[in-house]
Amino acid sequence: MISVRGLTKRFGDNTVLDGIDLDIRSGERVAIIGPSGTGKSTLLRSLNFLEKPDEGTITIGPVTVDARRLRVAEELALRRQTSFVFQNYALFANMTARDNIAEGLITVRGWDRARANARAEEILATIGLADKAQSYPAALSGGQQQRVGIGRAMAAEAEIMLIDEPTSALDPEWVDEVLQLLKRVADARQTMLIVTHEMQFARDIADRVLFMDGGRIVEQGPPERMFSDPEDPRTRAFLRKVL
Repeated sequence: MISVRGLTKRFGDNTVLDGIDLDIRSGERVAIIGPSGTGKSTLLRSLNFLEKPDEGTITIGPVTVDARRLRVAEELALRRQTSFVFQNYALFANMTARDNIAEGLITVRGWDRARANARAEEILATIGLADKAQSYPAALSGGQQQRVGIGRAMAAEAEIMLIDEPTSALDPEWVDEVLQLLKRVADARQTMLIVTHEMQFARDIADRVLFMDGGRIVEQGPPERMFSDPEDPRTRAFLRKVL
């Protein structure tokens, strides 16, 4: 279970997240849609303190933190409950595909290298990249790099997978392979919070869709209602532009 209360983030005088309240059930897949610059990615990054929120409490699994009274040990404990898929892959350029996946198992979970490498190779086989274990990111296509990034998130076996615009940096020919992999991960009932501009993907993968605008959750509901009969005029105006 994930519970967020009063999450607020400011950059100077600009309030990017304005008192967000959000609950996500274990195994639920939630997609966030909305205009650019409305706080969607900041929300994801604030949940595991890649961005430090100014106010609010976050509960992920057994860990609860208060942004105003955060200790380093609490921040690390919260991050261990999450995994992150970045828009720009964020792979280590000096590590092979296998090592990019194994590294977190070694540094965060304390596995020995042999065990971590074996698990990384299992994941590479699962995501269709067994033959790329010794390849460096520069030798991989954008789609392959993002699949390694997803594999790294899978290895963490975290309470929630935070996924930030997973196809925004991809050439069009690589988008479908990444979305299909994420659907497979979702089918295993991995809890997910996904920021995406791919409306059909959000419709297909999500149990619930949130529409954000102005740093707030304006409207939320099941995808069939959100895409066919949204209630808020801001949601309707946005969807008219993108559908």
